Amino acid sequence: MKKLNQILNSIMGAFTGVFIGRSIFVLWNHKMRPELYAMQSAPWYTGILVDGVMTLVVLGSCFLLKLGLKYYKKKTEEHTGLGKTRERAE
Repeated sequence: MKKLNQILNSIMGAFTGVFIGRSIFVLWNHKMRPELYAMQSAPWYTGILVDGVMTLVVLGSCFLLKLGLKYYKKKTEEHTGLGKTRERAE
């Protein structure tokens, strides 16, 4: 469980970092070379919007998986009685 949680955290961090980095690059590239984006029929920020939606989908999926893992862990601890053992030890 802990390993899967770490993997989900890494995925969420990676997608967020790539989105921020690519957005900064597109913004900088538009400032430096606006003529490249003038040829397109869509606005220059369309790629950022699409990337943002995809990032939100991935982050939402990972977040739901994390909630599911937390719920599953809580249920198994209640079922096996491990949660009560921890409380007594503390």
